Amino acid sequence: MLEKQHLRIIKAISEEKTLTAVAEKLCVTQSALSHSIKKLEHYYETPIWIKQGRNLQLAQAGLEILKLADRVLPHIEHTENNIRQISKGQKGVLRVGMECHPCYRWLLKAVKPYLNAYPDVDIDVIQKFKFGGVGALFNYDIDLLVTPDPFFKNSLIFEPVFDYEQVLVVCRHHPCLEKSYVLPEDIKGDTLITYPVDAVRLDIFSQFFLPRQSAPKKHKIIETTDIILQMVEAGRGVTALPKWLVREYQTKMDIDMIQIGEEGIRKNIHLGFRKSDQNIEYLKAFVDIAKQTE
Repeated sequence: MLEKQHLRIIKAISEEKTLTAVAEKLCVTQSALSHSIKKLEHYYETPIWIKQGRNLQLAQAGLEILKLADRVLPHIEHTENNIRQISKGQKGVLRVGMECHPCYRWLLKAVKPYLNAYPDVDIDVIQKFKFGGVGALFNYDIDLLVTPDPFFKNSLIFEPVFDYEQVLVVCRHHPCLEKSYVLPEDIKGDTLITYPVDAVRLDIFSQFFLPRQSAPKKHKIIETTDIILQMVEAGRGVTALPKWLVREYQTKMDIDMIQIGEEGIRKNIHLGFRKSDQNIEYLKAFVDIAKQTE
């Protein structure tokens, strides 16, 4: 019958492709690997893998086992890691995922007091996910998700930590600054600069342009906040950022901000985590410190 080692073998085969590479990765002999899979094939009376020269290809039964391995192994590894840390007297590693690009600066403010309060806890910040932030939570790739777009599901908890207003950032001489708020037609000739996020998930599109059936003249993507704002300062485009972040940059750059639309765009940053982890002390502590960080 299926055992944890079988799942690890099948997972390694899907990644390494050759028996030699799989044996090296799992620190076992090739004969032991072959023997283990042959026993499994005999038990289920169906092939698990197919040899094509030096390469291995998973048969239909092997692909079914791989589906199980992808679901189960992250949970096992997460639990085993926690047990190892407990046995060493450590409290853990808090893996924080970021779905809010400008929130990285805010996160740094929360990290410092947290590390001082919990010297036995390490923090790892992850900004790119294979299946998105919520998928990373479900797959145990992260423990906490920083996001402005909570996904409410029974197995997850999203705690609001702070509110903010998203504003349009422009150079100091932009004509729209003469108004109390900006409308799409006021920036129809500008280039909109954003982070590399799907347009459907950008509030400047979903809450500003699309409801008015409008669009920017050009949409440019840049990864870093500093470069985005240097472009804006040089009059090369406009962008939308949290007001608190713009205020930090206004002290050193020739930029200004204006309300987006008649009602403005107001958001709330949430910290998401698995409901099964809600009683972990060091995770709860981070949420509490984050709520006190501005």
